[in-house]
Amino acid sequence: MRFRFCGDLDCPDWVLAEISTLAKISSVKMKLLCAQVLKDLLGEGIDYGKVAKLTADAKFESGDVKASVAVLSFIFSSAAKHDVDSESLSSELQQLGLPKEHTTGLCKSYEDKHAALQDKLRETSLRCKYFCQGQDKHY
Repeated sequence: MRFRFCGDLDCPDWVLAEISTLAKISSVKMKLLCAQVLKDLLGEGIDYGKVAKLTADAKFESGDVKASVAVLSFIFSSAAKHDVDSESLSSELQQLGLPKEHTTGLCKSYEDKHAALQDKLRETSLRCKYFCQGQDKHY
């Protein structure tokens, strides 16, 4: 099956595996975890102490915490890159098995930061480093 947030490709297997990991935390903590990941993607840094506290109830090991942050980073950056709206993203994540309550919090966070995330991704892309700053030289 093809997913818009994956660039109209199949969802990577590792993302499918980590969606079940995300489902182990509460929807409230999921939204707070999303906020931390979005802060990191926007260049504000991530508070790993807060992330550890958010995932402690689910008894996440350090690998689970890292994988959760990685999968949320992938979902947010890929959805923004492919300009997926929050309703479509919600539908696709539910098809992949993420509970509706979790999806709602994730998509609300995504919707709030969508434009800023796209701007940040444009700013940090390799193409923009040369062309957006008026440097038309090809090396």
